[in-house]
Parts: sequence; C-alpha cells; structure tokens
Amino acid sequence: MLSEESAAVVRATLPAVAGALDEITARFYGAMFRDRPELLDGMFNRGNQASGAQRRALAGSIAGFAQALLADPDSRPDALLTRIAHKHIAVGVTDDQYTIVHKYLFGAIAEVLGDAATPEVAAAWDEVYWLMAGALIGQEARLYQDAGVAPGDIWRRWTVVERHEETADVVSFLLRPADGEPAPPARAGQYVSVRLRMSDGVHQLRQYSLSSDPGGDLRRITVKRVTGAPGAPDGEVSHLLHAHTRAGDELALSVPAGDVALDEADTPLVLVSAGIGCTPMVGMLARLAATGSARRVLVLHADTSPEEHALRAEVRALVEQLPGARAVFWYERPGDEEPGARSGLMDLTGIDVPADASVYLCGPLPFMRTARGRLMGAGVPARRISYEVFGPDLWLPEVAA
Repeated sequence: MLSEESAAVVRATLPAVAGALDEITARFYGAMFRDRPELLDGMFNRGNQASGAQRRALAGSIAGFAQALLADPDSRPDALLTRIAHKHIAVGVTDDQYTIVHKYLFGAIAEVLGDAATPEVAAAWDEVYWLMAGALIGQEARLYQDAGVAPGDIWRRWTVVERHEETADVVSFLLRPADGEPAPPARAGQYVSVRLRMSDGVHQLRQYSLSSDPGGDLRRITVKRVTGAPGAPDGEVSHLLHAHTRAGDELALSVPAGDVALDEADTPLVLVSAGIGCTPMVGMLARLAATGSARRVLVLHADTSPEEHALRAEVRALVEQLPGARAVFWYERPGDEEPGARSGLMDLTGIDVPADASVYLCGPLPFMRTARGRLMGAGVPARRISYEVFGPDLWLPEVAA
C-alpha cells in the first residue's frame, strides 16, 4: 500500500502535520469556498462549518488514515473508509471533487508548514491522500451502483403524507415518493439527507435516520429542532422543517446511506441510545416486528424526562410485539408517565448484556464514549459494537484505531 520511502517520511512528519491539521483544514475550507462558493450550496452544511465540526472531522480522518497505514502498511482501514464513503454518497460527492480538494488541501499544507513542506514531504503526503481518495472513490462507485443511481444523482422528491408532533422539540414526517414509483431499497438503521432551500437561496442539507420500518414505500424521519451551543448557530434545516413543513409539501431526500444497519443474525441484539439517538433504534425495532423476529432484544435508552423521550410509546408497543424483547429507560427527571423507569444517567449495573450480542449505539458523543467503555468492560468485544452519529463523525479515527 504505502511505499517504504513515503512511510518513513510520513512517520517522521506525522506529529508536525497532525499538530497543524486544524490550521491546515481551516485554511483549506476558507480558500476552497472563496474560489468555489457553489460547494456551499447543497453539499456542505454551514452550521458544521461555523462550529468547526467539519474541519475537525476532516483533520481526524486524514491523521487516522495515515496512522493506520503506518501501523499496517499492507492493509487498509476499511472501517474508517466505509463510514466516510456512506457519508459522501449521502451528499452526492463525485470523483472529480477529490481533485478539487487535493488542490486546496495541499495549498494549505504548503502555507502552514512553510519551508518544512519540502518536495519529499509533499510527495509522501500526496501518496497518502491518493491512497485514501482512490479507496473512497472505489467504495463510493459501488455504493452508487448498488443504489441504482449515477454518481452524485442522489436526490428525489418525496411527499409529506403526515406530520406528527412527538414532543415539544421533535416532529415526525411520514413520506411517500412523489413520482409514484417504488421507494429505493433501504436497511433499518440507515439515514437519508434532506435538502432545503434557505431564505437566502442557498440549499442546506442534514442527515436523518429512518425511524420506521423501511420495508415498504412509506418512510419516516423524526427531526429534533437543533439549538446551537454557545458560539454555534441553530440548525437551519431542523428549524425550517419544524416551522414550515406540513402534510402535502414535498421534500428532497437522498438515497439511503449508512454503514450501521440491522444485521440479519440470530444473535442477541442490544440497542443503546440517548435523546434523539433513539430514531435508528425505532427503525430497527419496527423491522424486527414486521418480520416476526424471535430474536432476544435489549433496548436501553436514556433521556431527560418521559415527556422529552420521543417515540416512547411506540418503542413500548414494539417491544411488546417482540417475544424476546425488553426495554429499560433512564430519566434525569423521572415522572409517573413511565412506571419502572430508572432515575439518573444510564447505568449498566445489574443489566445482563450478552457478550455475543450485536450492539448498536446512537446519541451524543460523550454518552456513546461512556456506554461503549462500559459495554466493553462488561465483556462485549469492540468489534461487536457499532455506532451512529448525526453530522461529522469526530469519533471515527479514535474508534477505528
């Protein structure tokens, strides 16, 4: 994979490059969007740019890929690459855009590293970049082919059949293809991008998990209204969906994507979520119920209160339909609405988690870090734990390593 000459240079310069990646990626995005502003229209989320999340995710993936090549030069970190490839097809990345990225990324590297960016150093990191880009281009071509669409041609109009208010800040939209044709194949746990035109004319997109059984022609997404942390903007897409989208409206949805999807094994299944991270888990439960699964299923969910637990009643109903399923809920502010719920943060003490279970995680990153550590401490191998995040995956290099 990586040549011996380049591996030696990358190993020697990785600390310096990794330490400068935040500045490199900041300059990269600044220059690229200055010269190619059309990339901000319907591909890159402005909120993620403003918060720095996209920049940190790119820096982490580059450093993680380089570290993986150095650790095992003859193999490829497919777990890292597969996750990125799915994110890319959900926004319509095409292979020609890797050349654009290369131009601005390596221009930023030269600016930041200065005299340290010798021709030898540039050539070694160029090899790393094209190894990563080539692998992603190949994976994305296969994903587009499997989806039955041309590269980048991911958008389709869907009609809102129903709108349902789940909680004060969460709403669900039931959707049907507007053209009357069958819905594209999807797997429980996957997500779609939603693309909306903002008031300034720029399109913005956001990924939402499918929160219903994807086996038919109706699909559902469940959207939490995102309020930005201090210094970060509110979620443009979620606020527009909440404020203006009603039954009869049309939305542009991408082809389904996502490498975290319900497996078809008969081993025990553990679904661990917090907050709006319940949405892919509900889709998985709905699929299990639709297929009459007798699988052993443990649903573990943490939330602020029963009133803020989106799809709570639906989860209970689905668990009752599944003979091998049980659910345990934790609430920071318990109430009488959910008898038997536990108080406080999720604590796996006394919870029997089978070591051979397939485990799926979704929720805020600090929650998933803690839950993953406790699951591994309970004897669940890391390879059996999958996770999903909304937005740029800042955890990917750490988990892949």
